[in-house]
Amino acid sequence: MAFCVQCGNAVGDADQYCPKCGHRQGTPSAPNSGPRPSPGDVWNSMTDNNACMLCYVPWVGWIAAIAVLASQRFRGKDRIRFHAFQGLYLFVAYLLVENVLSPMLRYGGPWMPFPRAIPGLLSLAVFGAWIFMLIKVHQNEDYRLPILGELADRSVAEQRL
Repeated sequence: MAFCVQCGNAVGDADQYCPKCGHRQGTPSAPNSGPRPSPGDVWNSMTDNNACMLCYVPWVGWIAAIAVLASQRFRGKDRIRFHAFQGLYLFVAYLLVENVLSPMLRYGGPWMPFPRAIPGLLSLAVFGAWIFMLIKVHQNEDYRLPILGELADRSVAEQRL
């Protein structure tokens, strides 16, 4: 016995419309029907551009970057490995700003007129770089950040050896 997909009323197997609410009956597909893909299948079906974009997700992109660098699938793909390294280095820059520079600059002193504004601006600059890189990678452009891009190029070149 089948039930209406709209109201739950009992309907016949051959009925195209519910006798109670009049809703058209189709072949409802259960959301959990069929085998679920394993996490490895999801990773293997991901496009290269999406893998690059995941490396720049603010605050958590470092996890995807490490997964990309450890993955056998991306071993020979220099573009993806470049973005993984650059995303990792951008996260390290964030850690340096938040845990080293900000505490030093918050102390301030007579030599610094606006000590409280500088740490916030530095954090905003790193966050802006994450968003900028997400947009560039989404547009399929390979942009190299000034210092971090050079470090990422060197890291990819060393991995090839």
